[in-house]
Amino acid sequence: MKYQDEQKMADTLRFLAVDMVQKANSGHPGAPMGLAEIAVILSKHLKHNPKNPKWLNRDRLVFSGGHATPLIYSLLYLWGYDVSLEDLKNFRQLDSKTPGHPEYGHTPGVEITTGPLGQGVASAVGFAMASKYLGNLLNRENANLIDHKVYCFCGDGDLQEGISYEACSLAGHHKLDNLILIYDSNNITIEGDTSIAWSENIRDRFQSQGWAVLEIDGHNFEEIDSALQFAKTSSKPIIIIAKTTIGKGSINFAGSHKSHGSPLGEEDIRESKIRANFPEEDFHIPEDVLARFRTAIDMGELFEKEWEQLKRELPYPEQNTLLNRLENVDWDSVEFPTFEVGTKLATRESNGKILNAIAKAIPNFVGGSADLGPSNKTELKDMGDFPNGKNFHFGIREFAMGAIGNGLSAYGLLKPFTATFFVFSDYLKSAVRVASLSKLQHFFIWTHDSIGVGEDGPTHQPIEQLTQFRALPNFYLFRPADAHENILAWKTALKIENAPSGFVLSRQKLPVLDLGEDVKNFSKGGYRILDIENPQVTLLATGSEVVLALESGKILNSRGIPTRVVSVPCFDLLIEQDREYIDSLIPKESLTIAIEAGRGLEWFRFADEVIGMETFGASAPANQLFEKFGFTTENIIKKVEELI
Repeated sequence: MKYQDEQKMADTLRFLAVDMVQKANSGHPGAPMGLAEIAVILSKHLKHNPKNPKWLNRDRLVFSGGHATPLIYSLLYLWGYDVSLEDLKNFRQLDSKTPGHPEYGHTPGVEITTGPLGQGVASAVGFAMASKYLGNLLNRENANLIDHKVYCFCGDGDLQEGISYEACSLAGHHKLDNLILIYDSNNITIEGDTSIAWSENIRDRFQSQGWAVLEIDGHNFEEIDSALQFAKTSSKPIIIIAKTTIGKGSINFAGSHKSHGSPLGEEDIRESKIRANFPEEDFHIPEDVLARFRTAIDMGELFEKEWEQLKRELPYPEQNTLLNRLENVDWDSVEFPTFEVGTKLATRESNGKILNAIAKAIPNFVGGSADLGPSNKTELKDMGDFPNGKNFHFGIREFAMGAIGNGLSAYGLLKPFTATFFVFSDYLKSAVRVASLSKLQHFFIWTHDSIGVGEDGPTHQPIEQLTQFRALPNFYLFRPADAHENILAWKTALKIENAPSGFVLSRQKLPVLDLGEDVKNFSKGGYRILDIENPQVTLLATGSEVVLALESGKILNSRGIPTRVVSVPCFDLLIEQDREYIDSLIPKESLTIAIEAGRGLEWFRFADEVIGMETFGASAPANQLFEKFGFTTENIIKKVEELI
């Protein structure tokens, strides 16, 4: 019978997934069972090397529906990645290599962390954009170093999420013909049939966004193979709408939402295996099936050897030189701008000059804004637009921008930044969280950082955002006081390779400061910008409030109240320091007051009192707002005198 071998492979995948979920008594068997046939045929098309998961020119495979991990891990094991059968048996267990949802950097072969639906689609767009940019940078006629495809599995839930609209719209606009989206169209969500909340025409939606569209039976091997063959030749991004049955192969739960997120039960599994003429034993893998899947090892090594030979024989020497620069980033080659003490400029302005200096020196450094480049000051001057240049225009798509940026970072080689107003960081918070969890070096630039936004009013004035992002593990948030701290923030962040960083920058002009000798401790997150031994009062401040703290500290000292001022450009770095350093900075016996134009709840870790925001802002010129909400030397001095 034609495709008999493929059916045996699909059944092996299907029942491996079922056994994993049953043993863990937790997980999602439905999607893996429905996708088994597609996964088998995709195995024949995928260009990858299980023995070198980081090979640059591999095809990328993203599972946007991250709950399908039983299928992902089964494939990784069968293909020959560093995932064992024992790992499959430890699915969802403590400290296992096979967690409930795929985690980048944790399991070899997982390209991006997914689970929050829709983000994988956007990150796949990021992979495709990275490939296009690097291909335009590195490829020459008859010498293509980058020419792979990006495959992404998605489901009904992914396409219901708004982020998928944002990302797919951008992919269609840029004609990303290296992107292949495989839509597992089974019409089921957790609550039941998708018709209870969804009735749109996916074909029309994607065609209107500039995509090519195919519709197939997702269990017909011939149709799947033909669709993938055609997809690799498409001149547009392409979506393959594969009509599938969730839980296919289950006696009792095929086609039911009950197969989505719960074990099928031993009786159903036994009966389902009997009907499929499949051995009843748990985790059974026929030898011939394993051998067929494991051909990925030999093919992968051949793919990579051919690519390495191409590199050795490149007719254009500059290709290897440039690739070497991309692989070995020299941050020390950046010539940072200089700023004169006493001049005034917003930190968004100094940041724009810094960005251009970095981009000029570092070919990997790319990025853009969610349609706010002129306000964020993020335009890379004379460096062109994507796909041929470094400026990535994301449009008004903050969430997609964040997840696309994660894809750019996880791709390898690129060092991306993304930008918007700080208040709109809320739109992309989930993508920032995934970046932190994934340990991605992704630079988030957020301008208009406080009530200093002014007349745009409380809808545009961030209040709780500083506190929110400081609560995020493995994320470093910098709020520089001036242009000099801005440079130091970047020098510090560029060396943090296993975490994203955020830069919170002012709209209003701030004086360029003489930061003093103790600025040598900048990388510790906080340092003494106005020092005095045995202070009776210690003022902590960040960003635009540092100048205010300095002015207040000088007045308090002149009145006989010994006052130290500590600038804390990165709260996250400060709390990593040992107790000795923190106590030397913030003496326990001094009255400690934190000053910040935000909610400031985290400052109670160090401070006796916080002068911060208790309400939303208001619409008025910035100077009036700072006075209204108590950010004046008079108010600070009054507060100090009351407390002592």
